[in-house]
Amino acid sequence: MASRPSGTLLLAEERRDRIEEILKVQNRILVAEMAELMETSEVTIRKDLQVLERRGVLKRVHRGAILVHNPTVIDLALLEKEHIHTREKDRIACKAAELIRDGEVIILDSGSTTTAIARALKARTGLTIITNAINIAFELAASKNQVILIGGVVRENSFSLVGPLSEEALRSLTADKLFLGVDGIHCEYGLTTPNLQEATINRMMLHSATDVYVVADSSKIGRRSLGVIAEVRAAHHLITDGQIKASDRQSLQERGIEVIIV
Repeated sequence: MASRPSGTLLLAEERRDRIEEILKVQNRILVAEMAELMETSEVTIRKDLQVLERRGVLKRVHRGAILVHNPTVIDLALLEKEHIHTREKDRIACKAAELIRDGEVIILDSGSTTTAIARALKARTGLTIITNAINIAFELAASKNQVILIGGVVRENSFSLVGPLSEEALRSLTADKLFLGVDGIHCEYGLTTPNLQEATINRMMLHSATDVYVVADSSKIGRRSLGVIAEVRAAHHLITDGQIKASDRQSLQERGIEVIIV
């Protein structure tokens, strides 16, 4: 089967981002209206809604879809995550890279946003980068930085390493900064991720780092997932995009978290 052109995929994701934005405002959308607005077929819109429902964004109903409020995030594959909110993730990654000083030791956990940070660090030198993500280590292998890939069992969905070997490695390491990608940020439920083993590794990363930066686009705020990493206050900073709600920003700031908008 011929591969899908990258431009087609990008166009599809831009359309889905737009559908999600409209749904957040209206709470309900109709297939026919979206097809007319996006200048595409109703069949295409139905396929988009199927994808967004699988991501936990909406629930399909007769002739359209409704917004899922505070949905539980499912465990999407990294390859799919990398095509969601890519512009926001790239801006977040650039800001994160700016905050890393020469010679620092940093931890990058697995995820699409932290992978974008790794790409932004390729031209840097003299850093020590600890990660449990095989793809991040690969991105940085040819850079002039020291890369420490902790051991463990490979998770196919995320290319991350988890389990007792990973936990033992983190016990003997410390870092200046942690850049943590999460699937949910909720003031009541905390920082969450769909996989329990990932949650354990992330929790240990928090204890290993002096300064904790959560890196997440605004769609993650107000959402929750199965595995609790820590309470929201465990984060010192949040780097996110300008679509964050004013009420969410205020709630996070009241809990002592610096919210950095890109």
